[in-house]
Amino acid sequence: MSFPFCLPPSPESRRQQQRYKLEMMKSWRDSLEAHLAAVNAAINTVEQQISQDR
Repeated sequence: MSFPFCLPPSPESRRQQQRYKLEMMKSWRDSLEAHLAAVNAAINTVEQQISQDR
């Protein structure tokens, strides 16, 4: 007797999993880029404030 969950994924199923993983990683990257841009802007603001205080 063969169980369906023991079979290797079909090529199409694997492609779908890879597409999902790719989209998920791209979403993470976009989120990280947005956070990095916010941190960079905050750093620039503080640096400008420090230079104005001199």
